[in-house]
Amino acid sequence: MPGENLSRDEARERAALLSVDGYDVSLDVRSAVGEGDGEPRTFRSVTTIRFRCNEPGASSFADLVAPSVTAVTLNGKDLDPGEVFDGTRIALEDLAAENELVVDARCAYSRTGEGLHRFVDPEDGEVYLYTQYEPADSRRVFANFEQPDLKAPFRFEVRAPQEWTVWSNGAGELTDGVWRFAETKPISTYITCVVAGPYHYVTDAYSRTLPDGSTLEIPLGAMCRKGLAPYFDADDVFLVTKQGLDFFHDHFDYPYPFGKYDQAFVPEYNLGAMENPGLVTFREEYIFRGRVTQASYEARANVILHEMAHMWFGDLVTMVWWDDLWLKESFADFMGAFANVNATRFTNAWTTFANRRKAWAYRADQLPSTHPITADIRDLQDAKLNFDGITYAKGASVLKQLVAYVGQDAFLEGARRYFKRNAYGNTRLGDLLSVLAETSGRDMSAWAGSWLQTAGVNSLTPQVLLAADGRVAEVAVVQEAAESHPELRPHRVAIGLYRRTAEGALERYARVEADVDGPRTVIDGLAGAEAPELVLVNDDDLTYCKIRFDDTSLATLRDHLGALTDPLARALCWSALWNLTRDALLPARDFIDLVLRFASRESDIGVLQMLHAWADSALVHYVAPEWRETAGRRLAEGALRELRQAEPGSEHQLAWARFFASTAVDGADLQLLQELLSGTATIDGLDVDQELRWAFLEPLAAHGAADESVLAAELARDDTASGKRHQVRCLAARPSAAVKAQAWAQVVESEALSNALVEATIAGFAQPSQRDLLAPYAEKYFEVIARIWEDRSIQIGMDVVRGLYPSLQDRPETLEATDAWLTAHADAPPALRRLVLEARDDLARTLRGQECDAAAVSD
Repeated sequence: MPGENLSRDEARERAALLSVDGYDVSLDVRSAVGEGDGEPRTFRSVTTIRFRCNEPGASSFADLVAPSVTAVTLNGKDLDPGEVFDGTRIALEDLAAENELVVDARCAYSRTGEGLHRFVDPEDGEVYLYTQYEPADSRRVFANFEQPDLKAPFRFEVRAPQEWTVWSNGAGELTDGVWRFAETKPISTYITCVVAGPYHYVTDAYSRTLPDGSTLEIPLGAMCRKGLAPYFDADDVFLVTKQGLDFFHDHFDYPYPFGKYDQAFVPEYNLGAMENPGLVTFREEYIFRGRVTQASYEARANVILHEMAHMWFGDLVTMVWWDDLWLKESFADFMGAFANVNATRFTNAWTTFANRRKAWAYRADQLPSTHPITADIRDLQDAKLNFDGITYAKGASVLKQLVAYVGQDAFLEGARRYFKRNAYGNTRLGDLLSVLAETSGRDMSAWAGSWLQTAGVNSLTPQVLLAADGRVAEVAVVQEAAESHPELRPHRVAIGLYRRTAEGALERYARVEADVDGPRTVIDGLAGAEAPELVLVNDDDLTYCKIRFDDTSLATLRDHLGALTDPLARALCWSALWNLTRDALLPARDFIDLVLRFASRESDIGVLQMLHAWADSALVHYVAPEWRETAGRRLAEGALRELRQAEPGSEHQLAWARFFASTAVDGADLQLLQELLSGTATIDGLDVDQELRWAFLEPLAAHGAADESVLAAELARDDTASGKRHQVRCLAARPSAAVKAQAWAQVVESEALSNALVEATIAGFAQPSQRDLLAPYAEKYFEVIARIWEDRSIQIGMDVVRGLYPSLQDRPETLEATDAWLTAHADAPPALRRLVLEARDDLARTLRGQECDAAAVSD
């Protein structure tokens, strides 16, 4: 990725100098089909930019990443591309007060999901295109000023193969063989979009009467590859879309400003989704080819609503620079769950948020790369890495706490004023805080200083003192912080006291809300209550913290966790126990034991699936190596038991089937998987559909029970893009030195694989049961990552550096090798060092967890 970076200082200087009046972008993608024009395959891109310069005579630059430029014209003067274009930038000298730049270039189709991605469907040979830009890849498709605060209207036109349909942000029509699209409102470059190909397209419409009596009409569309059309439940996508539009119009008091609302489910997509106004793109895995649980539908609804919230938070009002990425992502993450709970059938979405999203935040906030929610983003590489658990999930958690702090009405009124004051503009932190101060009557500066401008997560632990009569004399909350980030914060929390009923149910009998601040806070309102068996210090999940337990509460959970009747309280306790395990305060074998004893009583399917993932992580990373085989056998036995006992045809049965496959290791387990695939064995109610077949085949391949011929036969049965990804992953999973060498070479030494197949190969390569087989690649990893980072796109670089780190070589020597690389590469790009430091921290945490687990035996 040489020469492709852009610093914050450069962006500030350019924004102070230039204002952009509009873009006309003409793309010719007819070259996407048929024989290519060499490598890389390219398309023609002609861009006209009208812009002003407030210092005539000054110099600046435009951005373009392209193999070649045919012509550059500035204010009618032809410039020599060889002199002004260096591969990533176009030098602009002696600017006038008003300028017109025309750039005619040959841009490259992408195979990494960055820029204009080209995908050939192996099922039918059809070609599909889509763009993905955030944070700065629109310059791979057309010349521009690639920074969020140089907004402008865009007019796109596209020449495409005759049988194709083309979409962009605005409404389009085909005239004289050219697709021409309505001019957009002023938007940033990174949210422009083009989708083109023989997509399956479904339409609907949304209408709403506005307060002034007029009617808002929004055409709706949804699309996917033709091969996925039989599985495309567009009706449910449109249902959630309409529910979201109702919800946001009810609460935002600002009509949807971008005309139509198309949603494209596209192949080989690196992200979950992208909020391009009028044309949202999603990964096509949100179209379910096989049976999935309601947790998957809830997750899709959350993403639909998250992206819709961006139409206001992010598209209408956009951050000045990536430092304030949270201004859109934290809000969208919060609004996704908020709208899911209040507008859709997924009324328990806050439980999912507490259990799944916050786990992402807690992990990110304890890494050495943790940062304040308002981050210091020096350049585009920093920006790319800050689409993380802090910017999204911690930010959303803090906003949830802010709603508890200022009240929902004041919060939403602040949002409404924010939109109206800053429509089509760019903002910083202070712009939001000022409106929230107005609507809440509170001084937001102290809150922002504690929550937005400092890093780290606090731990809250209850202390209970009992009087002589056995009742509560005092409940206090002790707040702690890590030495590296010692900030203690104000928390608005609910404290819940729980006891077992006569029937054995563990239920709450007392609750108070309180403000916790400082190292120790005495909680008013609980003195005189019956002695609790469990104290939950962040009941109802109002704040962002790690929940700890006193000894009595922990003992209660060890014996009666399954008796907790409230789903959210149960999810919070599970999350807290997992944090204790990751922090080496609870032996991993104890966590696995809790899962084996109580997961079967978990009613929330999303929580159950999260417990399966945590149990698997405990087995792979935190169990003492000498107990790993025993723990794996116990998990497999427990999973099979629950699979057989689950209600036939239930989603719990499906979840246990997938977990059993992931834990199967011995001959009997593998034989059962083979028999379920062949049909010689059945489990009542379990439909082994195509997606479940691949889930069963991966462990068979990893343990040598499914060879290349078996996987080839399965691909013949499922000769689709999805099938190909599954097959590639399974092929790389086989326990052979030659297989590992081939997989390594395909990812590290070649650029032939697309982003999706790179991801699949890495996923298959790193099998926990193959530690010895993978050992030689630890040294090789440190030899190649600097070159990979230099030569490959940032997305592929991130995938390789994260995915091939030798985390399964969980011993001190790997830490030493990591430290040696960091010492020898002190001047490596900060983003690369950050990824290596994060991997090192995870490994160090693994070793501490294993030490804790081993100590449990001697204790």
